[in-house]
Amino acid sequence: MNLKKISVSIIVLLLFGLIAYRIVSNVEKESKNNNKGDKKAPTAVNAIQIDEVDFANTISLSGSIEANENVEIRSEVSGIVEKIYFTEGSNVSKGQVLVKVNDTELRAQLSQAQTRQNLASENERRAKLLLQKEAISQEEYDIASAEFRSLKAQTQLIQAQIAKTSIRAPFSGKIGLRTISPGTFVTPTQIISNLVNTSQLKITFSIPEKYANQVAVNSTFKFKVSGNNEEYVAEIYAIEPSIDVTTRTLQVRARTDNKNNKLFPGTYANVELPLSVIKNAILIPTEAIIPVQNGKKVFVSKNNLATEINIITDTRTENNVLVLEGLKKGDTLITSGIMSLKKDMPLKVTLQ
Repeated sequence: MNLKKISVSIIVLLLFGLIAYRIVSNVEKESKNNNKGDKKAPTAVNAIQIDEVDFANTISLSGSIEANENVEIRSEVSGIVEKIYFTEGSNVSKGQVLVKVNDTELRAQLSQAQTRQNLASENERRAKLLLQKEAISQEEYDIASAEFRSLKAQTQLIQAQIAKTSIRAPFSGKIGLRTISPGTFVTPTQIISNLVNTSQLKITFSIPEKYANQVAVNSTFKFKVSGNNEEYVAEIYAIEPSIDVTTRTLQVRARTDNKNNKLFPGTYANVELPLSVIKNAILIPTEAIIPVQNGKKVFVSKNNLATEINIITDTRTENNVLVLEGLKKGDTLITSGIMSLKKDMPLKVTLQ
C-alpha cells in the first residue's frame, strides 16, 4: 500500500516538473522573440544626393490682354446723322470720316458770321485810314478793330463746330458694331461704335513685391492663352513706380505683336516671367516636401537614420522647389515613403 502511494506521488511530481519545464521554456522563447522584435528591420527608401545648380528663376503669373488703343466713338455735337461711311467690323484709317452729322444750320450761321466779319473788316480798314489822317481818335479805331477781331473769332468758332459734324477715326484700327442708323439724332452722350487697334496688344500683370527689383523695362518673356498651345513673346515697356499697398504687388505692362490677329483683347495670358539667375541654388523634388504647421520639412538620411529638417522655400517650378534654407550640398534627401517615416527610424537607402 505504501509502495503504491509512493509511486503515485512520484508520478505526480514528474507531471508537475514537466509542466513547470514547459512553462519556463515558453517564457524564454517569448523573451527571445520580444528581443528580436525590438530590432526592427530597416525601411527601404529612395533618395537623392543634393547638388548645387545655376537656376534661372521663373515665376508663373496671370495677365490680362488689352487692345493697344481702344476708344468709344461719340459725336461732339448734337444733330441728325446724315451719312454713315463705315462698315461694321471693318478696318479704318486714321482721319477717315466715319459719320456725318447734318450741319445745314451751322453753315447758315457761318454765312451770316462771314458777312458780318467782312463788314467789320471794311470798317476797320476805313477807320485805320481816318486815324492816319487824324480824322478819328485812337479809341474809335480800337473799337472798330475789336469788333472785327470778335466777328472773326465767331466765324472760326462756327467753322470748328462744322468740322465736328464730320466724326473721324482718331487712329487706325478695326471698328465694331454701330448703334445708330441714318436719321438718328445723336448727342455727345451716345456711343456710336467702338474702335480698337489690335495690331499690337498690351499685357498687364502684377508681380509680388519681393520680385520688384528683378524686373526691368525692355526685358522679354513668353506667354500662352487659353485654347492655344502656341507660345508668344512680349516685351515690357512700362512699370508702375510704386507698390500697390493693398495687394503688395507691382503692376507691369508689356506689348506684343498681333499681326495674324490670333489674340483677342479681354482674354487672359499665362505669363512665364524670367527673373535673375540664382547661382549655386538647391532644387529638390516637390514630392520630398511635407507641409507642417509652421512651414515645411523634409527627411534626410544621416548614418542610415531618418532625420527631420525644417526648410524655407521660394519659387516652385513644374517638378521642383527652390530651397533657401535648411539643406546643403551633399545631403541625402529621402524622396519616397516620407509620410511613414519617423525620427531616427533605420533606413535602407537606394540612391537614384
